[in-house]
Amino acid sequence: MNKTTRLNLRLALGLALAGCAGAVQATDIAMYRDPNCGCCLSWLKHAHEHFSADGDAVAAKTIESENIAAVKSANGVPADLVSCHTAIVDGMVIEGHVPAADIERLLEERPDGITGLAVAGMPLGSPGMEMGDRRQAYQVIAFGPDKRVVWSSYPASGN
Repeated sequence: MNKTTRLNLRLALGLALAGCAGAVQATDIAMYRDPNCGCCLSWLKHAHEHFSADGDAVAAKTIESENIAAVKSANGVPADLVSCHTAIVDGMVIEGHVPAADIERLLEERPDGITGLAVAGMPLGSPGMEMGDRRQAYQVIAFGPDKRVVWSSYPASGN
């Protein structure tokens, strides 16, 4: 078993055990990224600021991976929804530049059959991909092994 697989298994086990303990006490963010990608760190800053804004404890860490495709596959990210980074937030898979407000809603609702959220690609104006007030239209997709639904939609800016 390689180092990345062992790390994924330890993280999954730890998050599963935390989930058995009852309500989430803090937001834990583990973000896997290619060491050559910078926008991932901007997304993590966005997520960390959102979750710590009301004084909640937030543990955020980056895990650099030379084989990010294996991380995505191990966490069930559909091939057509991949982006540049994959995060695990309180046991849920977050693929790409998902707005923190959508993650917060997912953590509150935890709908049956949904294991994560994804923003495919790297749309301009999504968290971590900001360019002033310019934004491409994009959707946040909720996914699971046998389910996929539009979680939220963001329109393009008028620029």
